[in-house]
Amino acid sequence: MDTDATDRTPYELLGGKERVLALVERFYDLMHEREPVLARLHPCTPEGRVERGPRDRFGLFLIGWLGGPEDYVRQHGHPRLRMRHHRVAVNVAMRDAWLRCMTAAMDEHQIAGPVRRFLDARFAEVADFMRNVPD
Repeated sequence: MDTDATDRTPYELLGGKERVLALVERFYDLMHEREPVLARLHPCTPEGRVERGPRDRFGLFLIGWLGGPEDYVRQHGHPRLRMRHHRVAVNVAMRDAWLRCMTAAMDEHQIAGPVRRFLDARFAEVADFMRNVPD
């Protein structure tokens, strides 16, 4: 990633733990608001909001994935994303719904420049990698 001639991680470029966790919160709130079918794949409150557990786990994962502390790995082991998501049929529609929520969350948090280009590409790669059913 071209990081404006520095060696900072995406985690640092985003502003650290609080900014990453705020992004995760908005991502799940947008999922509830705009993609309720996707939200319901997670444990939800009676109102349909994704519960704390998935939010906290994804927050820990994202922090480590972006180059921050590896607390997720210490607490949960290797992410093994496809294995952990095997129970969910991830098709093109689900992939695209996930990406719409993450894109909107990054837009609202005004993530731009080299880190945004990096995240757009990486999130698209990972989301497509998670597909496990043909369309």
